[in-house]
Amino acid sequence: MRVLITGIGGSIGCHVLAHLIEHTDWEIVGIDSFRHKGLTDRVAVVLNETTGFDDQKVTIFTHDLIAPISPILAEKMGPIDHIINLASLSDVQLSIDEPGPFILNNVQITTTILDYARTQKLKSFVHFSTDEVYGPAGPYGAHKEWSTILPSNPYAASKAAQEAIAIAYWRSYGVPLIITNTMNNFGEMQQASKFPAMVQRYVTKGDVVPIHGNLEEIGSRFYIHSRNTADAILFILNNVKPHLHEAGAIDCPDRFNIVGDKRLNNLELAQLIAKYLDKPLYYDMIDYHAARPGHDRHYGLDGSLLHQLGWRSPISFEESMHSTLIWTQEHPEWLK
Repeated sequence: MRVLITGIGGSIGCHVLAHLIEHTDWEIVGIDSFRHKGLTDRVAVVLNETTGFDDQKVTIFTHDLIAPISPILAEKMGPIDHIINLASLSDVQLSIDEPGPFILNNVQITTTILDYARTQKLKSFVHFSTDEVYGPAGPYGAHKEWSTILPSNPYAASKAAQEAIAIAYWRSYGVPLIITNTMNNFGEMQQASKFPAMVQRYVTKGDVVPIHGNLEEIGSRFYIHSRNTADAILFILNNVKPHLHEAGAIDCPDRFNIVGDKRLNNLELAQLIAKYLDKPLYYDMIDYHAARPGHDRHYGLDGSLLHQLGWRSPISFEESMHSTLIWTQEHPEWLK
């Protein structure tokens, strides 16, 4: 079995790489431009620290998916059975600051990999998307698969556009599409601007942590370690035969929410991180709408569909958060 991972140098892609090395004997091909948030350093850490690594089974190509995959590159990559499409710009604030280039980038790279996918005899094409395409949920709400798409910011809109394009290729060209939606990943080597890593950095230095909201209502999220996300993706590849479009039918591809086992508001998460670090928490409540237009107060996904198939997070939220904090304290360069 041969699998292609796009965005392999990202903070989720590197954990997918590690998980596949440890739990399969597949050959892995990776693509990343390494010019945005993807880092060769992440790939190096994985290859140095992951047990069972066979360097004959992992090949990494530096390629910006803004450009087409040439016949020469396609030949070098060889035949592919599965594509895990993780490549995307995923910075909400950057999308708000520069929406046009951000949206065009995410649309183009998805179109490029789908154009490549329709030339392959794939078993599945897993398109990795976000809960943010659905927009905000209530404080106790959770979106099911195929809820109404109502993105609040340009990043979310670009991911919704990616999904729409992927569905069009599923219907028009028979790409064996599976869409996954997940939210608020964390883990070792996460970029320092993401909230859990930011809190760890501020708490470690004794700085004030900004918390969006007010004491009456604080934004909440489900949090999931990226290795749990990787486990869910592998579970889907092993257990789901993609539904292919039937000519003339009003149907849709498979879609699964990948949901963490713990929902916390932002203050609760900051308090937990400070507790695990054994340091005091200093925080300040800020107006989320003034700080970030298009900010969604609460996110929520319903993970029951994937659970019905038998998947559960292999590592608990508490254990995975604690181990991430310890690892990052021992590797402080990742907090910079």
